[in-house]
Amino acid sequence: MEILRFKSTLSTFQWFIFLLANSIALPIVIGGIFHMSIGEISELMQRTFLVVGISSFMQGCFGHRYPIADGPAGSWVSVFVILADVAIQQGQNTNETLQILEGGLIVAGLLLFILGITGFVNQLLFLFTPLVTGSFLLILALQLSGVFLEGMIAFQGEHSRPDYGASAISFGVFLLIITLSVKGKGWIKSYAVLIGILLGWSLYFLLGKTSNLLSQSDSFIKLPEIFAWGVPQLNGGIILTSILFMFLLVSNTIASITAVKQVVPESRKDEKQTLNRGIWAGGISHFIASIFSTIGIVPLPVSAGFIQLTGQKQIQPFLIACLALSGIAFIPAIVNFFSLLPVPIASAALMASFVQMIGIAIQSIQREELDQRRLTILGITLLMGIGIMFLPAGIFQGLPSILQYVCSNGLLVGTMIVILLEQLWKTKD
Repeated sequence: MEILRFKSTLSTFQWFIFLLANSIALPIVIGGIFHMSIGEISELMQRTFLVVGISSFMQGCFGHRYPIADGPAGSWVSVFVILADVAIQQGQNTNETLQILEGGLIVAGLLLFILGITGFVNQLLFLFTPLVTGSFLLILALQLSGVFLEGMIAFQGEHSRPDYGASAISFGVFLLIITLSVKGKGWIKSYAVLIGILLGWSLYFLLGKTSNLLSQSDSFIKLPEIFAWGVPQLNGGIILTSILFMFLLVSNTIASITAVKQVVPESRKDEKQTLNRGIWAGGISHFIASIFSTIGIVPLPVSAGFIQLTGQKQIQPFLIACLALSGIAFIPAIVNFFSLLPVPIASAALMASFVQMIGIAIQSIQREELDQRRLTILGITLLMGIGIMFLPAGIFQGLPSILQYVCSNGLLVGTMIVILLEQLWKTKD
């Protein structure tokens, strides 16, 4: 009994660290883009922890009911970046841009809630074939691999060159997690991610590479601020962007559920009801993200890679970890401590999970025979979606903001291409 309780505690802590690792990096990125102070970044991180914990728990209990971690959406970050660039170019106040983004989250949340609660999303399922889902997962993994690789080499913009010592530690953590997950036995295999992060963080500390990035708070308990960026605003551009973005959010949810079902094959849940619940719960998550002024929160497909890497399929440790993450958001001292988790170490752990996600994406693509038609569609999708990632920054600056977002987002372009080609290019049986 004591052994089982100890293993459950370790599983909960490992899920907690995984949720934490997915929540740390992007608030720092957004803070830098919008020139926030250290205190503002600390508060953004506090609110992000709260929203990620609530959203993940809500999905696990009432939504899709799988152990799928929610987290800040990398695809939403691209919207934030582009609108920030537009505001700077036009001499606008970036705070107004953040208020417009709050409005966009509300619009996207409303659309998702309506699709899920009415069940209309099931009428769209024919669009999301195994080729579409697999292509989405593959492009997402390749797109975010650049973000995590940049984090692993400790090149954070303010440095002219990478921190090679930190890079060596992060790549060591990456290789350790992969090795333990493949060669490890028993509990060592199950807790590969936790072991890698704790050892890497300890080595980071012993070599004196940690720094107090976030400000300290005088109060023991601090309530997260509501509408910290101001009252939400709307304009035509953000409404159109949110409508278009809704299809990407649906793709993300379907891909997350499909990927996890591949590594939890014993599941017998009704697929349509699971998707309905996951979509309307995702809509509520976007409302909450707007209220607490954070990046849009979505189910993370990389959770499937984490489950496959660690074998952690139980829902109870996951739900406890979600509550713990929400709980620490009210205690600034704990937020500041966990925020010291080095970005290179968190990036290495997430990159290891993405290795598994690449395999899941390929398995999804292969669920249907790869004839000449599907191979051609896949080739076009990957060439266009990934090719956009290598275009020079600012190449679409002359276009309206909504077209800037669409054309510069390789994930969105690739997803729309594979959906259109799958539907328009039909073959006779």
